[in-house]
Amino acid sequence: MKLNLGCGSARLDGWVNVDREASLRPEQVWDLERFPWPWPDSSVDEILLKHVLEHLGQRTDIFIGVIGELWRVCRNGTLITIEVPHPRHDGYLSDPTHVRPILPATLALFDQSLNRAWADRGIPNTPLGLIHGVDFRIDDVVYNLAEPWRSRLAAGELGQAEGEEAVNRYNNVVESVITRWRVVKSETR
Repeated sequence: MKLNLGCGSARLDGWVNVDREASLRPEQVWDLERFPWPWPDSSVDEILLKHVLEHLGQRTDIFIGVIGELWRVCRNGTLITIEVPHPRHDGYLSDPTHVRPILPATLALFDQSLNRAWADRGIPNTPLGLIHGVDFRIDDVVYNLAEPWRSRLAAGELGQAEGEEAVNRYNNVVESVITRWRVVKSETR
């Protein structure tokens, strides 16, 4: 089963399109902040969250509940693709329904191998994977540049070092971030 969570009007063929708004006519109406989700443990092969996760979990316990449900319903090795607006872009800042910035560093906090490595090195990152009994690995991260940065990069007017400096220094350089997250479950779970 493949879930397109918070699909809005962007329904995908071959996926179970899920949204809390019945007026958008998803195959399944469900509020992702209501637990437990209606899918069985380890039943999902792939998940898409496109411009959804930044709308969920204004309260930390609800956000952690969403992450727990993602882990619970997925099989070992399930790919979760998360696309969110970059929190330093006007597209994120202008929408009052965005309740939480999501960055790859946020998602890395749920990686138990990183949690252990940080503890071994005395790095004080919060080991959310270990605390909450979930485990995810980041496979890949893509930063989608906004204009005029995208065109400048394509034209060769912007080098990688200059682009990285711009991302760290200015707003409205990165429009969105796509993180591909992999579920890790042991054979006994």
